[in-house]
Amino acid sequence: MMRVKILSTSDVHGHVYPTSYSSRDDSQPYGMLKAATIIRQIQQHAGPDDVVIAIENGDWIQGAPFAGYLAKQAPDDQPLFSKLTSIINYDAGVLGNHEFNYGLDYIRNCECQRTYPILGANIGGAEDQKIVDAPYRIVKKKGLKIAILGLTTAYVPTWEKAEHIAGLTFESAVATAKRWVPKLKAQADLVVVAYHGGFEADLETGKPTERLTGENEGYQLMTAVPGIDALVTGHQHRQLAGVYHGVATTQPGEKGVVVGQIELRLDTNRQVVERQAKLLPVVDAAPDPELQALTDPIQERVQTWLDQPTGHISGASLTVTDHMAARLTGHPYLQFINQVEMAACDTDVAATALFNDGVRGFAHDVTLRQVLNSYPYPNTLVVERLTGQDVREALERCASFFELAADGTVQISAAFTYPKVELYNYDIYSGIDYTFDLHQPVGQRVTELRYHGEALLADQPIDVAMNQYRGNGGGEYPMFTTEKVIREVNRDMAELIQDYFEGHPDVQGTPQTNFKVEY
Repeated sequence: MMRVKILSTSDVHGHVYPTSYSSRDDSQPYGMLKAATIIRQIQQHAGPDDVVIAIENGDWIQGAPFAGYLAKQAPDDQPLFSKLTSIINYDAGVLGNHEFNYGLDYIRNCECQRTYPILGANIGGAEDQKIVDAPYRIVKKKGLKIAILGLTTAYVPTWEKAEHIAGLTFESAVATAKRWVPKLKAQADLVVVAYHGGFEADLETGKPTERLTGENEGYQLMTAVPGIDALVTGHQHRQLAGVYHGVATTQPGEKGVVVGQIELRLDTNRQVVERQAKLLPVVDAAPDPELQALTDPIQERVQTWLDQPTGHISGASLTVTDHMAARLTGHPYLQFINQVEMAACDTDVAATALFNDGVRGFAHDVTLRQVLNSYPYPNTLVVERLTGQDVREALERCASFFELAADGTVQISAAFTYPKVELYNYDIYSGIDYTFDLHQPVGQRVTELRYHGEALLADQPIDVAMNQYRGNGGGEYPMFTTEKVIREVNRDMAELIQDYFEGHPDVQGTPQTNFKVEY
C-alpha cells in the first residue's frame, strides 16, 4: 500500500528565524529554519512505499524584518529566499497576495534560484509580465503521478497597488479549478490543489463565515469541484487539518509555527482508501544547520540594522501596554502615527490601526526595531476625498468591532476574530471628534461626528489620509475606493516614520482625546 504525504508551509512572512525581533534575544516557537528540519526529516526517512511532496504555499518573501532588510537594504541577497526553499526541496510553490507588495521585479529576484516551479493557474497576463512558471505540475515519484494545481486568491487587485501587478489578471480560484481539475484527473493518479486562500464558510455546515467577496473560496473548492484529493490552503493564518466532504485539507497557520501534513493511502489500484490530515508543530525542532549557516551572516546584519537609533520621545509615553484600552480610549502612539500620516499627506484627518496585540509602540529612545515591530507592513499612503457620509459609514464599521458581554463589559466582536483574527481592521481617527454608543444597534452607533468643531454634514467633502490597503477598500470598507484617491505618497510607513523623527528630533507624545466609546 502506497502512502503519500503532502507537506506544506504557508504565510511564513519572512520569518526565517524563530524570533519576533522585539529584542536581540527574543525566541519564538516558529520560523522556516525549524519547519525545514521537520520537512527534511520526513523526506529523508521516507520508506520504500512512501511518497513525499512538499509545497510552499505563499506569503513567504514579505513580512518579518529579515524580509524587510532584504527588500530595502540588500537586493543582492534577495535570491536567498529561493536558495533556502530549494535546499528544503519543495516540489512546487504558490504566490501569496503579499508576494506582490514590492512589485514583480522583487518576486523575480527573490525566486531566481528556485529548483521547483511557481504555479498559478488563475494568474494571467501578457507574456512579458509573466510571473508564474505554469498552471500545474505533475510530479512523478515511485511510479505515481501527482498533479499539483496552483491557485492564488483572486482578491489581490483589491489590495495591491496597480503598478505592482501591472499586466496581470486574477481569476476566481473555483472557476479556474473547474477547468483544470478534470484535465489533471485524466493525467494523474492524484490531484492536489495548492491554494493561497482560505475558507469562506464553516467547513462542516457550509454556513458563510464572512462576506462572500471571492477573497476566500476554499469551501467551494472542496464542495463544487469534483476530483480534488488534497487541498492545501493558507492566507487566513488559521491552523486547520481534517477531512471534510471527502477532501483532506490543511492550513498551517503563520510564521512557520506548524507544518501541514496530508496523508493519503492508496491501494494496489492506486485508489485512495484512507485520508488523514494533521499539523506538525515546530516548537521542539532545532533550526536546520545547513540553512542557518547560509543565513546567520545576514541575520547579524539585520540585528545591527534594527538597533540603529531613530528618534526620541518626550511627554506622554508611546509604549502600548493595554491594547484593548488603547482601542477604547485612544493612545499617544496612535495619535503619533496619525500625525506622521497627516504630515506626509498634508491633511488634517488621518486613520490608522493597532495591527495586533504584539504592537508595543515606542520607548523614549526609539530604534528601527521598534518602528518595524509596531508598523510591520510596507504600506504606502493615499489621500481620499470623501463625504461626511463616507466617514460616518467607515466609523460604523469601526464601531462594529466592539460588542457588549452579558456582564456589560466590552469585548471584541466575533466578526473580527473568527474565522481569522482581524484586529487591523479597526481604525482610530485623528482630526475629527466622534462618539460610539455600544448600546445602539450595529450600523447606528455613531452618535457624534464633528470636524473643526462643527457637525460633519453628509455631503460635506473631507480629505482623509490612510494606508493604501484601506484606501482600496480592504477590510470591508467599500466606501473607500481608488477612484476617490486625490494624492499618493509612494514611500512606506516605516520610512515616513523615520523621516518624521529626522525632522522632529524630540517628538512630544500627546494623549488622544478626540473620540470616546460609551458603554
